[in-house]
Amino acid sequence: MSDITIIGGHGKVALQLSQILTGDGHRVNSVIRSESQIQDVEDTGANAVVADVQNLDTEGLTELLTGQDAVVWSAGAGGGDPERTYAVDRDAAIRSMDAAQAAGVNRYVMVSYIGAGQDHGIPEDDSFYAYAQSKADADDHLRASSLKWTILGPGTLTDDETTGMITLEPGQDDDAANTARGNVALVAAAALTAPDTTVGRKIDFADGDTVITEALANLS
Repeated sequence: MSDITIIGGHGKVALQLSQILTGDGHRVNSVIRSESQIQDVEDTGANAVVADVQNLDTEGLTELLTGQDAVVWSAGAGGGDPERTYAVDRDAAIRSMDAAQAAGVNRYVMVSYIGAGQDHGIPEDDSFYAYAQSKADADDHLRASSLKWTILGPGTLTDDETTGMITLEPGQDDDAANTARGNVALVAAAALTAPDTTVGRKIDFADGDTVITEALANLS
């Protein structure tokens, strides 16, 4: 049994992840922005923690994460406002990593996306640029940390059926890279319990025909 904090706990991936983890006997603190989201989170078996990570400093985040065994970052600004995107997807994410280290948290799983990286190729005048650059910068900060990290790179998120089966390194073609949110949640949960093969790597994946635990166990 582990104590796990999910940041961005009201997202569709996070709610499913919380239910998976609590069902497996873990204690989950799910960090959300609004009291109106408490019931949805508690329905998954998690403990709802209302906190504004966008404006919480590193010291505040450290206090929030003290005593935890793992952190999953599944928060996001949701696009639209570049300033808020940088504030949440880059700056708050980076503070959470620094806080996790300060709090003695060992394990950190970042939900990113399949094309994330400094070579994302998105032009600055594209509305997606702020998100792409924020994720690239946050992922790089995580790689440089002392945390036992895993970066998840799902393809295009869908609400399709959760199959529990994926393909690794699928490429970024829209059709080939479709990824059910439920499968992302299952991969995150599996990564937390399969550290030997998942620590220190970015895992790009999409819906496929290999059982998730088998796919992660065979990472080389």
